[in-house]
Amino acid sequence: MENGGANSRQWTFLTNHARVLVQIARDPGIRVRDIAARCLLTERAVQRIIADLEEAGYLSHERQGRTNHYSVIDSKQLRHPADAGPTLAELLSVLLH
Repeated sequence: MENGGANSRQWTFLTNHARVLVQIARDPGIRVRDIAARCLLTERAVQRIIADLEEAGYLSHERQGRTNHYSVIDSKQLRHPADAGPTLAELLSVLLH
């Protein structure tokens, strides 16, 4: 077993897109700054991920005063062919518990 030396590969089970989506699902009024802090990403990276999710139809937002209120489109199917079948709602139900 590797001890995390310089030559070991770093990987995680969830993508940054999944992490951002989970944070938004937990708190639809969350600020980009707070998502970035919780996901250990830059605010710019979070903004790009949110744009990707909106463009793909997994997320929408509505401006409420000075803040955004996000809506997860949880009836959408997962986008990768190998993940075909479950909806976003089914995935989030697992990740939110």
